[in-house]
Amino acid sequence: MRRIAESELILNPDGSVYHLNLRPEHIAHDIIFVGDQKRVDKIAAHFEKIEFETQKREFHTVTGYYKGKKLSVMSTGIGPDNIDIVMNELDALVNIDLEKRVEKEEHTTLNIVRIGTSGSLQADIPVDSFVLGKYGLGMDGMLHYYDSKHVRELDMEDAFIKHTGWAPEKARPYIVKNSDYLEKILLTDEVYSGITGTAGGFFGPQGRVLRLALSDPEMNKKMDSFEYKGVRMSNLEMETSAIYGLSKLLGHNACSMNAIIANRANMTFSEDPYKPIEALIKYTLERLLLV
Repeated sequence: MRRIAESELILNPDGSVYHLNLRPEHIAHDIIFVGDQKRVDKIAAHFEKIEFETQKREFHTVTGYYKGKKLSVMSTGIGPDNIDIVMNELDALVNIDLEKRVEKEEHTTLNIVRIGTSGSLQADIPVDSFVLGKYGLGMDGMLHYYDSKHVRELDMEDAFIKHTGWAPEKARPYIVKNSDYLEKILLTDEVYSGITGTAGGFFGPQGRVLRLALSDPEMNKKMDSFEYKGVRMSNLEMETSAIYGLSKLLGHNACSMNAIIANRANMTFSEDPYKPIEALIKYTLERLLLV
């Protein structure tokens, strides 16, 4: 069995994984991801008991109990590059023997739900609503560093490239479906669903213009109008596709839930953006009791 070198899996002196500062006993197998460190405390405030808490850099983790169910909530920071760190180190906690540095014979599956904020790309998906990402569409290129074709929706990718006239100098868009298991639990009549786009940045990659011209000023409109077999683009953010891709590759379940605080189609913004976020937190915690 292949031993994983110290340079590949880096551990802290106490045996915890390097970036997350966690050991296997510190996490639940049902995990909520958030981007903002402060949102971890907002979710943990609903727990009746806190079992463990740690923070290193932007990675803040709290493990506790909500109505008797053990959950971990973790801040990932912003962007697919951070997701690459979080997903690989979380998987190592449950599927690698950290002392022997070998893969465990029995695989453990994590259930991962992202609670995020996002901008709607469709006029009929209003601010203050919830969106579940049925697919994650990555425009960042991160997943191409892994052998990933077997988990991707290649025909859908081709259709998106053709529809948008995607420039060949950009990374090929990749598309990965969410976990059917988690979707059935999280999707109700209260929630919209669609393709969640994941951008590699906040300004140019999402079509925002300050002082720099865009390579394709029409890209947002092209994305807005993309539809594949009845599923359309719903929203745009910065983490979902990386979570979906790495979860599929590593054998975990993942689903992304977003509170819509802006509507890019009609240029509106929530009058109280904290309200839909808190409502989505409560909604997701209740649905996770069914996992």
